[in-house]
Amino acid sequence: MNQLTPTGDFIYTYAYTGDEEALCHLEMRSFFEKDTKAKILKSSIEINPSRSPFMKERIQVIFEGDKLSDILKQVEVVNMLESTFKVIFVKINDLAATEKVEYKQKREIEREIGLIIEGEADVHRPDITFGLVPFEGRWYFGKYLKNEAVWLHHLKKPREYSTALSTRVARAVANIAVPNPEGVKAIDPCCGIGTVLVEALSMGIDIVGRDINPLVVLGSRENIAHFGLSGDVDLGPIAEVTSSYDATIIDMPYNLFTHATSEEQLSILKHARPFSKKLVVVTIETIDHMIEEAGFDIIDRCVAKKGLFSREILVCQ
Repeated sequence: MNQLTPTGDFIYTYAYTGDEEALCHLEMRSFFEKDTKAKILKSSIEINPSRSPFMKERIQVIFEGDKLSDILKQVEVVNMLESTFKVIFVKINDLAATEKVEYKQKREIEREIGLIIEGEADVHRPDITFGLVPFEGRWYFGKYLKNEAVWLHHLKKPREYSTALSTRVARAVANIAVPNPEGVKAIDPCCGIGTVLVEALSMGIDIVGRDINPLVVLGSRENIAHFGLSGDVDLGPIAEVTSSYDATIIDMPYNLFTHATSEEQLSILKHARPFSKKLVVVTIETIDHMIEEAGFDIIDRCVAKKGLFSREILVCQ
């Protein structure tokens, strides 16, 4: 490729259910400090779409213009003689209903761009995929990256129990706690069976686990090893944590293995305060008063639903 200098902007598209909307938006705000109901978002912040359970794809913008014809003119400089390529017209965009591009027309536009680009097109196994999308009155063209849905490989664990977080929720919670892993140390001091640990470790987050129940500690270690990951899980109460962490994730215990009373929940939060710069709490009960009493401030929140069952996700400092 030549003369293909990225502009520094990225276009992300999303897919989620009504139950997942609030959680997806909290994750968006954690990544980009903004959210949108349009299921398409532009930002200068670079996130690998495979990190999120809700992102569909990303375009790293190379060209943009007011009209499609502006893009067609710009792609004339693209030289793909050393690599095969493919062009995708992104399905999700914000065109008004009266301006929607139908399926057949999208395929025609893809072919038109493919004919302009100098090189060999390969729709099945291209070396590089380009994406095209209209957004907020402009057209964008760039390098396309699809979400690989890594978390789907983590659905079946050797050890699991019914009240553990789903892989999608666990992955989103890890992202909310640690949107940028570089230089960040995290801990899950009530890690249970390790659902959050597996998702966080699979994204390269530097996280350790801990639990007071020896059975779930063993189960957590087994789950981590099962997916070829490496992470420490210690046995012991949160009161014995001595290191400091940039991010702490606490899924409040409420299952058959470890159920915490209100007093124990408050104790967990109070013990987390000295070593936590940022705290993300998952709870099935309203615990705002406990958060305040423990010395934290709630800076963002959402309700993650699954049918009639719901959990609150609280972001605290």
